[in-house]
Amino acid sequence: MSSLFSGLITSKIRIRILMRLFLNPEGSAYLRELAGEFNASPSHIKEELDQLRDADLLISRKNGRQVLFSANQQHPVFLELHSMVKKALGMDKILESIIKRLGKLEKAILVDDYAIGRDTGIIDLLLIGDIDQSNLQDLTQKAERYIDRKIRTLILNQEEYQKICTVLENRPQFVLWQQEELGAEIRTGR
Repeated sequence: MSSLFSGLITSKIRIRILMRLFLNPEGSAYLRELAGEFNASPSHIKEELDQLRDADLLISRKNGRQVLFSANQQHPVFLELHSMVKKALGMDKILESIIKRLGKLEKAILVDDYAIGRDTGIIDLLLIGDIDQSNLQDLTQKAERYIDRKIRTLILNQEEYQKICTVLENRPQFVLWQQEELGAEIRTGR
């Protein structure tokens, strides 16, 4: 196991690939997409993807002429890597603060770039419920300083959310947290 991790941290591109694919393990990416996103040569990206696939951390599947790569959710260290990525991006701290102090949060959804694991520096977060706006502003400012990223929030009540659901269907989204009917929480994304 230690040789696995020592091999993981030898390349910044490898770390970026892991962060991209392990933040939202349901998502996938293809070689040229990652090369463009990371401003790296396709051959360098291919080498890194091959090594991660050989280590069984990534799985691949053909989609027409493209090969899509995604996180191997069956790997023994999947949960730890997924958790580490969320911590590295500060998602765990944001979520904990939001849930504890924002009032009656029903659902928290990452939208757009971060929903597919793309670290662009701007986190778009959709919050559904009766949210305390002053606490949200305070939490957002603190979280932005802590994680060195900009956080944009959109707050909707359940009725407003239902009205724009069809618009959101066409945008990448990843449910971070939602409340069950009986008041218990569900954390998605493992």
